Amino acid sequence: MDKQLVHQFINNALAEDVGDGDHTSLATIPAGTQGKAKLLVKDKGILAGVELAAEIFSVIDPQLHLDVYLQDGAAVQPGDIAFEVTGSTHSILKAERLVLNCMQRMSGIATKTNQITQLLQGTHTKVLDTRKTTPNFRYFEKWAVRIGGGVNHRYALYDMILIKDNHVDYSGGIKNAIANAHQYLQHTGRTLQIEIEVRNLEELQQVLEAGGVDRIMFDNFSLADLRTAVSAVNGQYATEASGGITTETIYDYAACGVDYISVGALTHSAKSLDLSLKAVK
Repeated sequence: MDKQLVHQFINNALAEDVGDGDHTSLATIPAGTQGKAKLLVKDKGILAGVELAAEIFSVIDPQLHLDVYLQDGAAVQPGDIAFEVTGSTHSILKAERLVLNCMQRMSGIATKTNQITQLLQGTHTKVLDTRKTTPNFRYFEKWAVRIGGGVNHRYALYDMILIKDNHVDYSGGIKNAIANAHQYLQHTGRTLQIEIEVRNLEELQQVLEAGGVDRIMFDNFSLADLRTAVSAVNGQYATEASGGITTETIYDYAACGVDYISVGALTHSAKSLDLSLKAVK
């Protein structure tokens, strides 16, 4: 956990949600009241965000005590209790919505990722996420992908060179784009991996002639063209398939022999898992 990033997120989220005070709790519950609450699971799926929840409680009130019964990555059913938190009721209620928002979103992503990784059993293909994430929540969404059994692609624009169709077109073609990327790395002294997206077998041939990349992404390839492409690469570079791949077709794409399949839906279309924080009387 990157505690500096996590704490910055928590403080910003609390400033947005709490402002100058949780006036409902302050108005209705006497100061100093102690209590307990349980995190109740109301959906079937994969739990994620428990570690983050513990950090949220700790930042809000270090005196809160957490008893964790289910860890991140646990398969859960309706009625399961993930944890109980004990301490100031004002503190528990201040943390409630932030904990739930984060855990529901992260658990939904972990659940969807796990479902897709299960579909690929029997192949060597790994599931990748993308940058199709919620602004300012990317760190946690990619964390949830890992909990669900997926693999993170690049985190952001700064940690990898990914030459996509627009880059190719703006730079004047495949060979120019690759050459320009190497010139940039040499000039800046950076050591970044280079991945390039190809739209067809002709562009793939241009990449194979140019060389100088670490991974090739096949975008919106048919199954027949993908098999031809993987054969042409012949293990020289890591391979990735993307675009238009559904849960119904993902196994067939993996069976073509690609190393990775990137799935934007892991983060942009995951349904939140239903969780609730309930007072224990």
